[in-house]
Amino acid sequence: MELDELTIQHDSPLREAMACMDANAQGVCFVLDGKRLVGMITDGDVRRAALHGVPLDNVVSQVMVKNCKSLPVETPDPEIRRNLNHRIRHIPLVNKANELVDYASLWRNHRIPVMEPQLDGNELEYVTECIRTNWVSSQGRYVQIFEEQFEDYTTQPHAVSTSSGTTALHLALMALEIGAGDEVIVPDLTFVATINAVLYSGATPVLVDVDPENWTMDPECVSKAITSKTKALLPVHLYGHPCDMASITSIAKSHNLLVVEDSAQALGSKYEEKPMGSFGDAAIFSFFGNKTITTGEGGMAVFRATKVADRARLLRDHGMDKGRRYWHPVIGYNYRMTNLQAALGVAQMERLGKIVETKRALADLYREQLEDIDWIQLPGEAEWATNSYWLYTVIVQSSAPLSRDALANDFQELGVETRPMFNPLHQMPPYANVCRQGDLPVSTGLASAGLSLPSAPGASLEDVNRVAEYLANIKTST
Repeated sequence: MELDELTIQHDSPLREAMACMDANAQGVCFVLDGKRLVGMITDGDVRRAALHGVPLDNVVSQVMVKNCKSLPVETPDPEIRRNLNHRIRHIPLVNKANELVDYASLWRNHRIPVMEPQLDGNELEYVTECIRTNWVSSQGRYVQIFEEQFEDYTTQPHAVSTSSGTTALHLALMALEIGAGDEVIVPDLTFVATINAVLYSGATPVLVDVDPENWTMDPECVSKAITSKTKALLPVHLYGHPCDMASITSIAKSHNLLVVEDSAQALGSKYEEKPMGSFGDAAIFSFFGNKTITTGEGGMAVFRATKVADRARLLRDHGMDKGRRYWHPVIGYNYRMTNLQAALGVAQMERLGKIVETKRALADLYREQLEDIDWIQLPGEAEWATNSYWLYTVIVQSSAPLSRDALANDFQELGVETRPMFNPLHQMPPYANVCRQGDLPVSTGLASAGLSLPSAPGASLEDVNRVAEYLANIKTST
């Protein structure tokens, strides 16, 4: 329901308030003086006034509740829900000027999230089975099923589930015996987990710039960064757009280098119709709550070589010998996924195609509504790429009437959640002196101007319209 269907001006007659409430079927109207919230009126307030002989031609302000409950629009959803009950079913949400900008109710969350999972498949059934059968830890049939799903999906022969995408990447590097004395080439524009896993392994990260069109590792920069110490390339399929894998794998082959794909954000993406995760010696995926599919926390590493996968399983399980219980030939880690998490993952994978289809349709809606705004650069899609649009991210050009951060603040006041693009790795204190780097102007420029818009598969046309309308109105007013 649109906000104006729930509002009435303070000097309107009670008769109009009754008509408003009859039309909106909510039994309530927010009372405004211009845009400013001054009260609330319910159908009960009107009935009580009529019983006391108040004429319906009297103005709303004589009957309304002046000290009605309201909250700042940036109030987190959990706090809003704590204020809703059988008595308070609607809460107006206001900006700092006390102007009504949104509302929440028992039936409606006010914020448009940047990302949230869809758990409306077999998730509850499968998790309930785990609890009913007591298979809740890292033993259980769903772990195996989930790994098999990824073997089928990526066509890699071995999948090893883990406790997070970060542990999956660390495990992959360790299983490939990448460590001290080795250099790993990493894009400057990525989430910090990518570089952290390299540092966990003892290797040296080498930062390279990204392509200005698709925002992923630039193959030309990779070629220039290779030395005699380079052992692996770590391409990141940023925000769902694939890297140029033909160029990257060609470079790796000519220099005898390993390739480890960071596909944490690219489940459902494809390069020339092949799924991401199928190109490297290893690849990893993340299932954090905001990813394309989720297990709450969790990750997956896939491997081409049996020997490497066996080493990954050994390291994942405390380094314990599979044939000799409690015998540990190497120092390992506890990086296992639980059966509960895997049950979620199995149900999510059953609907992966539909989820990605929905997200690509959402991207099409954004493109249709934003393409005429000349100060916004929309995310691209190379001819060889199928972008899963994990987060629909735009670049706010220098010609924009507002800065990226000012736009984000305005969206927050409108109840729209956004996120800035990742900061370049080379700018953050922990990495300034631990990695080799060259000139990185593209990642620096993109990071300062990138903004991720609501990208949840459950986002509606109304949500997209709300975002686009705000941006279009800025254009119109300048």
